[in-house]
Amino acid sequence: MLDHVSTFTRSTVREAQKQALLKELRTKGIKNNLVLQALAAVPREDFLPKALQARAYENVSLPIGAGQTISQPYTVAFMSELLAPAPEQIPAYKVLEIGTGSGYQAAIFAAMGVRHIFTVERVPELFAVAQKRFAMLEVQAAMRLSDGTLGWSENAPFDAIIVTAGSPDVPEALAQQLAVGGRMVVPVGSQAYQRLYRITRLHAGIGADAFQAEEFQTFRFVPLLGAQGWSE
Repeated sequence: MLDHVSTFTRSTVREAQKQALLKELRTKGIKNNLVLQALAAVPREDFLPKALQARAYENVSLPIGAGQTISQPYTVAFMSELLAPAPEQIPAYKVLEIGTGSGYQAAIFAAMGVRHIFTVERVPELFAVAQKRFAMLEVQAAMRLSDGTLGWSENAPFDAIIVTAGSPDVPEALAQQLAVGGRMVVPVGSQAYQRLYRITRLHAGIGADAFQAEEFQTFRFVPLLGAQGWSE
């Protein structure tokens, strides 16, 4: 009986914490209902080490092992909103994620209705954990263990590319894998702080005039390591 009471109590407390977080995100300017509904639907605690699950609905980044983190909910919401598909786009919308990490961001896209999700992770330990987690939670995402800065050209072009680590510049390989009209969000800057950019592909050319860049606020991400990112 006590175990059932304890489980009920934890569930009730977490739901209250989740609702408080969603209210905070709305206050901070997150408006897209598709994004907010996905954040409400996906249990963030399932993407954290057991010792940190009680902190799942704090608006902070948390360690997930291998020197990596799960982004704070506001960061996830902000980046997801910048790439959110229109309702008519959802059936065919194709997303490439660079940096699977815990798998939380991919799960958010899946909860938004996206069914063509491709995600690349370079750390074998995180890749294996995310693979098991996706199977357990029935998250449909194609996974690859590789250098994410090079993208996944075999499945290009993509309608959206999300880079979940800070890069010294926009990786050229990723930009070229955008569909015309496709958008990429990528943090660019130093290894300490980055400015978030949204890159939109205007036409099929490969020159700078084929892309439009929008600049947003400053964030702090772990470094993007790889051939077109930071050196290890």
